[in-house]
Amino acid sequence: MPSGAGGHSFGMTPPVVPTGTYRLQLQPGFGFAEAADAVPYLASLGVSHLYLSPILRAVPGSGHGYDVIDHSLVSPELGGETGFRALAAEAAGAGLGIVVDIVPNHMAMPVPESLNRQLWSVLAEGPASPYAGWFDIDWDAGGGRLLLPVLGAPLDDALSDLTVRDGMLRYFDHTFPLRHGTADLPLRDAVEAQHYRLADWHEGDLRGNYRRFFTVSSLIALRQEDEAVFAATHAVILRLVREGLVQGLRIDHPDGLADPREYLRRLRAATPHDTWIVVEKILTGDERLPGDWDCAGTTGYDTLRRIDGVFVDPSSAEPLRALHHEFTGAAEPGFEPVARAGKSEVLAGGLAAEVARLERVLDRAGVTAPDRGEALRELLASVPEYRPYVVAGEPAPADAVRLLGAALTGVPGRLAATARRIADAALGHDAEFAVRFAQVASAVAAKGVEDRAFYRWYVLSSLNEVGGEPDEVGLAPADFHAYCRDLAEAWPRTMTTLSTHDTKRSQDVRARLAVLAEMPDVWAAAVRAWDKAARRHREGGGPDRYDTYLLWQTLVGAWPISPDRVVSYLRKAMREADRSTSWTRPDTAYEQATEDFVRAVLADRELFEAVGSFVEQLEIPARTVSLGCTMVHLAMPGVPDVYQGGEGVLRTLVDPDNRGPVDFAAAAARLADLDAAGRPTGLDGEKTLVTSAVLRWRRREPGEFGVGVGDGAGGEAGLRAGAAPGGGVGLADGVGAHYAGVYAHGSAAEHLLGMRRGHTVALATRLPVQLAARGGWGDTQLDLPGGGVWTDLLTGRQVRADALVGDVFERLPVALLEDGHTR
Repeated sequence: MPSGAGGHSFGMTPPVVPTGTYRLQLQPGFGFAEAADAVPYLASLGVSHLYLSPILRAVPGSGHGYDVIDHSLVSPELGGETGFRALAAEAAGAGLGIVVDIVPNHMAMPVPESLNRQLWSVLAEGPASPYAGWFDIDWDAGGGRLLLPVLGAPLDDALSDLTVRDGMLRYFDHTFPLRHGTADLPLRDAVEAQHYRLADWHEGDLRGNYRRFFTVSSLIALRQEDEAVFAATHAVILRLVREGLVQGLRIDHPDGLADPREYLRRLRAATPHDTWIVVEKILTGDERLPGDWDCAGTTGYDTLRRIDGVFVDPSSAEPLRALHHEFTGAAEPGFEPVARAGKSEVLAGGLAAEVARLERVLDRAGVTAPDRGEALRELLASVPEYRPYVVAGEPAPADAVRLLGAALTGVPGRLAATARRIADAALGHDAEFAVRFAQVASAVAAKGVEDRAFYRWYVLSSLNEVGGEPDEVGLAPADFHAYCRDLAEAWPRTMTTLSTHDTKRSQDVRARLAVLAEMPDVWAAAVRAWDKAARRHREGGGPDRYDTYLLWQTLVGAWPISPDRVVSYLRKAMREADRSTSWTRPDTAYEQATEDFVRAVLADRELFEAVGSFVEQLEIPARTVSLGCTMVHLAMPGVPDVYQGGEGVLRTLVDPDNRGPVDFAAAAARLADLDAAGRPTGLDGEKTLVTSAVLRWRRREPGEFGVGVGDGAGGEAGLRAGAAPGGGVGLADGVGAHYAGVYAHGSAAEHLLGMRRGHTVALATRLPVQLAARGGWGDTQLDLPGGGVWTDLLTGRQVRADALVGDVFERLPVALLEDGHTR
């Protein structure tokens, strides 16, 4: 049996900092009891912590839990607090901790509205409600009323569907409270007499007067800057943390908060000192996480981008761009104009109400000019990252000054003077504007770029992940190693990931697409042939060339895939793109023509076999990329998270496709067979072998990674400064020694990606198509530190420090080598 395959008894106490987490998507049909059933398997797999999607009461039937309606209750649908405690006990008995996803930015405006009692109170009592301070509402803009964009038509047309019954105003499944003394008024008068104004749902984008989660009118923003709101919305979660049932927290969308730094300080003060906290902060380009945030790091999109990049051939950029232009007719020279257009569109459309609110704040600040609205929109569209971080009463940090300075360079010269005044206000000259500008900027980035422009630019669709730069193809190994060294020094306990509940394509879909970058000419010939053959199915019109090119990439990445999944995915993608159809203006004829085309293509035996044959050609190199990404993800600095099912083959698309159930019984049987036989079968078995071997190694030797040492006291900010409070080991005690690049020499040396973690070395193969074209590894030899004989924890084989790489990779294109002197 390979050294890494068995031996999964780790004791009954989870480490302070996770050595590896496993994300579970809780939902109806998979609640706490079902999660508890999976615990023995996950403990055997080698994770140290379960990582749960939100556990508080959400909208009935919620498939994700981010639409919280009651912070005082653990979700009854998932099993309630009793069920959660049973899960925590089961996990603890197996030596596992629990990390919980929490949602501080918003809560749901459910149907019926009475399910959210704080919202119900605000609807009933208006600004006088004791909960009015919970929500970010501009009462003045609504004339003292909260606009509710819930009607399917303007009020006059919808009036016949409104009724007063049982002391409430009803509209289909919606219910609304009535102010005292208004129930007996004529219907129209009663409707107009409330603390809320019912409106056509289209009005939410144009005239809404409450801050939303991006453009989602059914999610109303919370004011966590209010200590009472923080206390009430976190009471249950903090109690579970203090009781030792929860050891870590994942913070959803901190960029929506007024002051993320202060929020994290308050959270840290309210939790035990060793609580592991990570934030869903999206870092773009070379952006860095603010060093004064009291957390362990991000949720890993920044690492995902680097891992994917180092397995993509950068020399393919130009031929891939040329093919993209050929298929789509895109006139833009690169992605930036597409991103800029997406931002400008959402500022004029979906975020128009938020921009109007910013203008009202500027009015109060005395920033007026005839071109102010245009200058404001241009400035927001030019912000190159999610948002600046400016705190009232403090000098603007250098990063915020740099960010707004960069934004000003993107504003047309005729608007420069006004834009400068607006930027000054955003840098803290007006405290309220600084906060609101930052919040809107983050929404512009999310909705304009990731939820619009990313669906319009398909040079290589695997690059279009959150925080990504779709026009930057590939990453040099030297740059990857530099990034990892920086991570080991600055954020050694950050989360890393390959797939999440929000990724647009899962890890194995992206691995297949990465191979296309090594064979752009072969890919071009194939897709041209398919497109020509598919013309016979265009009698009804079908998708345009943009959406057709996306279809071909989707089929290759996710193959085999059912017509229903493809149709569902394309409908969402096309609506997000907002070119030929959209969420607010769906072109049902175009969508139906696209569906008919997809179903005809997949029913066409010739085309079906052609796509299948092409995908078959990709399987060997895609296997290499998949296993390489898995090895690098699990072994690099940080705390790796395995998204449910990702220890095996995972070929899913954007939600809800990626939130389906996992067959844990089959996964457990696969792992048991692997532990018994020691030889994996197929890619499912190979990924499970790599995942279990590295996770078990991490649990067994946490000190190899600079995590799990000391007692973690004092928070991450203090530890990064080198403090060792409470007798713990400070991270300045040489944590950089926990990472170093490992290299080979010889004709194919550039195809090896290696890293040393303490006394163990992880190796992976990159760019396998080119490697095969040059005849394989040939004379390429390892150059392992310290010499001697090493043991591959995946295969049990002995490996010399100067072994031929081809011999090391005889069975698998990855290896996990342990220094023989440490065994």
